[in-house]
Amino acid sequence: MPSLGNWRRWRRQVAARIIHAAWRRIQQAGTITADTAAGRRFAAFGPGSLIAFPVGTVYGEQWIEIGDGTMLGEQVSVCAGMMPGHDLGPRSVLRIGDRCVIGRGSHIVAHHSIDIGDDVYTGPYVYITDQNHSYADPNLPIGRQWPVNAPVRIGAGTWLGTGVIVLPGSVIGRNVVVAAGSVVRGEIGDRCVVAGVPARVIKGFDPETGWTRSGSGYSEAGEVLSQVWAGDPSPAVSAPADLSPAGRPDSGRPESALAGPALAGPGLAGPSPVGPSSAGPALAGPLAAPALAGPALAGPALAGPLAAPALAGPALAGPALAGPALAGPAPVDASSLADLLLAPVLSEEPIPEPLLTDRDS
Repeated sequence: MPSLGNWRRWRRQVAARIIHAAWRRIQQAGTITADTAAGRRFAAFGPGSLIAFPVGTVYGEQWIEIGDGTMLGEQVSVCAGMMPGHDLGPRSVLRIGDRCVIGRGSHIVAHHSIDIGDDVYTGPYVYITDQNHSYADPNLPIGRQWPVNAPVRIGAGTWLGTGVIVLPGSVIGRNVVVAAGSVVRGEIGDRCVVAGVPARVIKGFDPETGWTRSGSGYSEAGEVLSQVWAGDPSPAVSAPADLSPAGRPDSGRPESALAGPALAGPGLAGPSPVGPSSAGPALAGPLAAPALAGPALAGPALAGPLAAPALAGPALAGPALAGPALAGPAPVDASSLADLLLAPVLSEEPIPEPLLTDRDS
């Protein structure tokens, strides 16, 4: 007899299969084609075309034409007018050509004229519109100002990448690649690659030379990356034009601050706080042996605070360590120092007259 856990697992598997099979049936039944009642509401809906289920927002069908063999993915919105029932006149305002593919979640909103040629493919979440808000009156809320319409035309064979936005008035030529995330405005010629916000041509096609990169929007770094991706083991990278000290960013500073006499001249070879014997050849060059083992260590060079009893002994004994260079005031013991500091306080001498205040008197 199966255990309770196995029974629950089997029940979940059966329920999942039923739900998935039912959803596939619902998708098939909800797909809009030329033979369905929803398809017949369009101004034109070619054979072999479909709008996948679940559909996005669809209204104004009588002003929308869809060619043959075109597919609109799930959640695609195709709208004509500002709202359902908006009368747009006798002619269609949205025309989608043959064999087009509109990616999932895309929006095509027409009010005036949007013409999409044959064999146009888009990635998901593309937005195409021919109407935009106006901001002519700076004192009136933009949402309350009358919008501005401008026709949009997309040439045959064009590919729009994911998230492309096509603004009103845009004219895109034939066989154009629009990079993902680009915002298209204005006019773009045939057979080119555009990218950016706003989209600019980065590559064009020449019948004689083929595809060539455009000067705008292209850099030397892009050329290097292209060579690396193409498998070139030694991409050509131009060296800086000037590597001399004058070409460095710090060339504006005085030369003495970078190199020269400031590091090798009197600044390091002159008198030192330790004593006069530290001056001279000992610091003017490498730390050679004579500089450490010569007379500089046996004479007055050790005079001053560097002298210590630890240096005393037969090896260093001699006039150099015991002469006037080490002579100085006798050490002051603690009692003498206290007497010296407290003498003015303990003194019985009267305070000078100018220092007496009215309160003291």
